[in-house]
Amino acid sequence: MIKYKKVYDKEERYLAYWMKGQESFAFNRKKRVVVKIGSSSLIHEETGNLNLTKVEYLVRELCDMRNRGMDVCLVSSGAIAVGRQSIGLRERPKDISLKQACAAVGQARLMMTYQKIFSEYNQVAGQILMTKNTMINPVSRENAKNTFEELFGLGVIPIVNENDTVSTYEMQFGDNDTISAIVSSLIGADLLILLSDIDGLYTDDPRTNLNAEFVRVIEKLESSVYDMAKHTTGSDAGTGGMATKLTAAKIATFSGADMVIANGKDVRILHHMLDDTFTGTVFLADKKENFRIADFIMETIG
Repeated sequence: MIKYKKVYDKEERYLAYWMKGQESFAFNRKKRVVVKIGSSSLIHEETGNLNLTKVEYLVRELCDMRNRGMDVCLVSSGAIAVGRQSIGLRERPKDISLKQACAAVGQARLMMTYQKIFSEYNQVAGQILMTKNTMINPVSRENAKNTFEELFGLGVIPIVNENDTVSTYEMQFGDNDTISAIVSSLIGADLLILLSDIDGLYTDDPRTNLNAEFVRVIEKLESSVYDMAKHTTGSDAGTGGMATKLTAAKIATFSGADMVIANGKDVRILHHMLDDTFTGTVFLADKKENFRIADFIMETIG
């Protein structure tokens, strides 16, 4: 039997359950899983080059999930970073056209790397590039959904990224935390895993507050949970901080999926999740029948 310890804030408002003792989320029974990994988890910090060892570990984990019978989708950052290194730029580009040029080179190189390693494990990967218009246009949205379903039916692992090559500011999602949650909603995933460079959600910033508690489980997204994101930013080197991860949690859980925030420093944490032996914050599914992803995008992302 699972035992809980409730975590409260200073005003004694309920925040979340802290689970202790034997626990099980039964993630190994999930049928369709989306895994998001950020640029900071794929790149060598010292050089900005792709961390091939980590990419191979990631691919191996995804292939093993596929071997378990799960539909697996990867949302991967890194195209601009890989393109920048390939072109020889020392600094992260700021100009939109230069970013798009880097993405054009990086997307091809990144997919080439993924395809090669996936093939070594007898798996096939396919690329899907999205813009905001993909989701807000009903025809494009339905076509994207059908493409995902066809790929899953063929046993292919889709690799998703924002189409940075053609996307303008008005048509950008903004970060891959949001994209991964949107993809989860679109394809009816029952689990979303955000691999980042933070362990999960804390009641306060643990770097400045030694009494900050790590939050293991969030049952419902309430205002007190969002308040924690204002103080807990971690060291996320990508475009998404804790606030964007909570937005992703809202999309995923309202669409009927559990979501996990975990540290991607060691991507082998993925099989530990399936064995219920991992550190991370779990957001439990809280499906809202009236939740419509296209409406949410228009109302909140613009």
